Amino acid sequence: MNIVVFSAHAYDKRFLNEANQSEVAPFNLVFHDVGLSMETVAFAQGSDAVCIFVNDVANGPVIEALYKLGVKGIFLRCAGFNNVDLEMAQQLGLLVARVPAYAPEAVAEHTVALMMTLNRNTHRAYNRVREGNFTLNGLLGMTLHGKTVGIIGTGKIGLAVAKIMKGFGCHILGFDPAPSAEFLAIGEMLELESLLKRSDIVTLHCPLFEHNRHLINSERLALMKPGAMLINTSRGALIDTRAVIAGLKSRRLGALAIDVYEQESALFFHDRSSEIIDDDIFQRLMTFPNVLVTGHQGFFTNEALREIADVTFQNLNCFAKGTNCPNAVLPT
Repeated sequence: MNIVVFSAHAYDKRFLNEANQSEVAPFNLVFHDVGLSMETVAFAQGSDAVCIFVNDVANGPVIEALYKLGVKGIFLRCAGFNNVDLEMAQQLGLLVARVPAYAPEAVAEHTVALMMTLNRNTHRAYNRVREGNFTLNGLLGMTLHGKTVGIIGTGKIGLAVAKIMKGFGCHILGFDPAPSAEFLAIGEMLELESLLKRSDIVTLHCPLFEHNRHLINSERLALMKPGAMLINTSRGALIDTRAVIAGLKSRRLGALAIDVYEQESALFFHDRSSEIIDDDIFQRLMTFPNVLVTGHQGFFTNEALREIADVTFQNLNCFAKGTNCPNAVLPT
């Protein structure tokens, strides 16, 4: 079977090729570094399926174009599937499958790394010391022990964050329409508004759907404690970036760390250092000393990439054999 892999970087090729070699009848993988879109869908010509990532576009027109090219499956190398028109895929008979969970501790650990770095200003201290500046002014942080951490989304990643922060001696709050029993043994479940009012740190760990787009908006920012920290390692559109900027400017929001950004598809996973970035909202974010941004690297560990590749090939094997795929995604 021919599989076209979009948004393929060197690390994707390495781990997917390693997983492919372990198969009895390996797939023929064709890699493209460009993302899937209406402009690039022609690269799928002659393939049985496509393999895509978080910022690839698989909307209705793209799926229709894939169908006309003979593509019968869309395989995501990620957990989120908000970039796929599931109803169109089902209507045309295309299988959509994802990697529902991969090394949740990887994203959880990156979340805590952002939290710690932003709180203790270690990124700024590093640059100062390299310049021979050993002053401490502007580097003041808070002791995390005894603080309240609000976790929105208490699935595997949120649970992993809760366990780490519990180890720091923090009080753990959670919001989730379907709380897990394991989380209830660690923290207290609340309604979202109550969580926002009580938390010193709020961190997002939920999938993106249309009903929770801009979950954190101006109204909910106003509910947060003055000076609270907001962390997002989930999906960029969970927060209204303009509202967050207003919160930072008014000093209502104390600090922000993001590994995702609503318009990241035009920026992330590419070297833009020699280009003019014309995203004024992103550029405004970068002017704040209390904002920390990483380029969607929360998942980026050896263990997570290996698991992504292995589960992707499990899904592909189900597709090739015509058997039920446990990781198939259907419209709700």
